[in-house]
Amino acid sequence: MLETATVALATFFATIGPLDVATMFAVLTAGEDASDRRRMAVRGSLIAAGILITFALIGDFLLSSLGISLAALRAAGGILLLLIGIELVFARTSGGTTTTEEEDQEAMDRDDISVFPLATPLIAGPGAMGAVILLMANEEGHMVGQLIVLAALLFILLLTFCALLLAARIHRLLGVTGMHVVSRIMGVLLSALAVQFIFDGVSQSSLFIQ
Repeated sequence: MLETATVALATFFATIGPLDVATMFAVLTAGEDASDRRRMAVRGSLIAAGILITFALIGDFLLSSLGISLAALRAAGGILLLLIGIELVFARTSGGTTTTEEEDQEAMDRDDISVFPLATPLIAGPGAMGAVILLMANEEGHMVGQLIVLAALLFILLLTFCALLLAARIHRLLGVTGMHVVSRIMGVLLSALAVQFIFDGVSQSSLFIQ
């Protein structure tokens, strides 16, 4: 169970990226007062939590409805997480865990960013959605394991909310270099975990059965 918790925490930390979200939040709300920033942080965090918990609970239904095997999900999820890990290592973005330039520009024109881009795609992005379905499916048939995954998700979401409240301070404390160091470390760990998911998916498939 400790392994499940560790994997879930590391995966959610890398795919949600509390520090990256806090930095973007600080930039987008630079002209807002403290009460408005707090309100957007609360609303955005709650909406993102609702989205990710929904994906966690209906993930199995989605898989069965679409005829997707667990082995295929592990392999595909591993590839997606590997791409995100590579992004983190090389400090590049493609929209898997962050917003695109077009989305950033649209966000700049909005007074309230709590739904877009804060809740989604910054917090509940494609990477986080894929990760929560993958991790829950990985613990299929193990209620305790799935509860641990949900607890890890809620913990990272709480950490993200706290980071949003302290966004300006965190950005000043770590600076650009500090943020990149943390991102690269998590990227290496996520890449290794992603490759393991791919290996597990391939080994559980019937591709190499004679």
